[in-house]
Amino acid sequence: MFSDADVVTLKDQRLSEMAPVPMSWCLFTLVCGSWWLQVHLAPAPENEVPLRPTTWVQEGKITPITLPKGRTRRLYFTLKKKASAMSVTVSPCGPTIEWSLSARTLKDKPFKMQWSTKKSSPEVWWQGPGTEEKMHSFTGHTDDAYRGPSHPHASIYIMRLRSKLQNTRATVYLHEGPEPSGTFPMLPADPRVHTLGVGMTSVTLSWVPSASITSHTHTQKSYNYCVFVNSQQNYPNLCAARESRRKEKDQGQGKKAKKGEETVWPMLNEWWWQQWDSEAHSPPSTSSDDLHCVCQGTENVCTISELLPDTQYYFDVFVIDRTNRTSVAYWGTFVRTHEEAQAAITTLREGELRWVSFNDRGSKSEQFFTFRPRGLQQSGLLTLQSCGRDEKIKVTVSSKSQILTSQAVTGDLVHIWLNGSPSYLIHLEREGTTSSHMSTALPGGLMASVKMQVSSAYHRRGVPSLPTTLQIKSFNRLRGCNSVTLAWMGTEERSLYCVYRRKVGLLDKKAPTAPCLGPESRSDTERVLCKYFQELNPQRAVTTAVIGGLEPGVAYVFDVYLMRRWGIPIKYASKVVKTRKEC
Repeated sequence: MFSDADVVTLKDQRLSEMAPVPMSWCLFTLVCGSWWLQVHLAPAPENEVPLRPTTWVQEGKITPITLPKGRTRRLYFTLKKKASAMSVTVSPCGPTIEWSLSARTLKDKPFKMQWSTKKSSPEVWWQGPGTEEKMHSFTGHTDDAYRGPSHPHASIYIMRLRSKLQNTRATVYLHEGPEPSGTFPMLPADPRVHTLGVGMTSVTLSWVPSASITSHTHTQKSYNYCVFVNSQQNYPNLCAARESRRKEKDQGQGKKAKKGEETVWPMLNEWWWQQWDSEAHSPPSTSSDDLHCVCQGTENVCTISELLPDTQYYFDVFVIDRTNRTSVAYWGTFVRTHEEAQAAITTLREGELRWVSFNDRGSKSEQFFTFRPRGLQQSGLLTLQSCGRDEKIKVTVSSKSQILTSQAVTGDLVHIWLNGSPSYLIHLEREGTTSSHMSTALPGGLMASVKMQVSSAYHRRGVPSLPTTLQIKSFNRLRGCNSVTLAWMGTEERSLYCVYRRKVGLLDKKAPTAPCLGPESRSDTERVLCKYFQELNPQRAVTTAVIGGLEPGVAYVFDVYLMRRWGIPIKYASKVVKTRKEC
């Protein structure tokens, strides 16, 4: 197609080549040619679209802008003649952007014609001769504003915005006049968000109230504080927080929504997602773990709950004017929640005899222990015995996060064979009690619930053999005034047996002693003898002992303990025998 200039040149050339014509024809040509030029230099008709669509910035209204990566967006506005000052605020909704403000002055104004609604007057002005002066420029991702005098000779103002990193959005707000617009809420002199308390799953924040709320009590209902929580970063404005939530929602559209999901922030459903454009966006849902919002009216203290332990969170507070649909941001803060309380793990030494007590009565409690067997076979023997008659205690042994065994601990000895792992985790748990006396008093004032011992076994392949019965037998015919004869069953293994005695006293008339009490609870003066015994035939593994040095006609309590290399000593049932008074 020919341009307007080519048409005019071609027309002049044809006129010069033509023969002379009458004066009337020349007059007609002059008039018609002038009309033809005006028609072709006029704006495009209604069915034509401008090459560069123009965005006008309206005064007192937030204008949303989409910024494609690497492309410069231009915005235009004019001021009233009486406006001596102005302010232009740009709020990026994502990464760093570049923006500038320039004033363009035209030498000649364009033709005053009936403009088409689809034709851009700045586009025509841009083609005309003139000068341009830059008034302000900024590069960054935070809110920035030009506040100052207007240009005295500006015909039109031009804003250029560009994003080099990625597609993003921004908002622009224009205000005419030297005074504050009053459209945005005001920040206090101290705009920081302060931390009052930090817990394992909650954080309490506070901030100085906004002057917009404290100075206009009759309009407090139009203001709200909103606290945003996320695990990525602090946001410089509400637009950036909204854009982050939009991207998060787009990424999660393919995921199935959880059943029974409800919106916990109904205020956002009313206006927040529509405050910059007319697109309908869903409010944030409770399934999102990366961005949460709590809007709580005009209270300036807020506690955020249901957080994860040992996690860093970023907190932003925004003052929102629902009437003008504007907001300002406090200086955000970040806090790391406390670590989850870890149960203390006690290391058990080789062959150590340990008394385990649960002192917090009336509640469920637990304790953890770890043991590393010696030797290449990595084997050991764990022995436990309950001291409380009414306690319900369970032991769980695991290795490498795998449970090996779990069973109850009673008054009878519990033997657990450990084999094939470099370390073991022993978990003792009290499940409940039926009596107020939950622990047994031991010598030295110790209250014990469980008696435990673990030792490495270098050559064994299983738990040690036990006597067929733990009853002690006395022989009436062998009972004298100063001695008695006792018998008990042994095992096929070579073991040490010790006999203790004491006179029957008030202690024996009360409840029987705890089954976990062993030789360590007895005085050396009570021990009368110790002997080794072994019999390969379990049916004939019977050993006897004559206990002398007794007083005539006195009742004695006799206890026998099986002392082993591994495990807790085994206590036989106590036997009461009275010597003869007369012999």
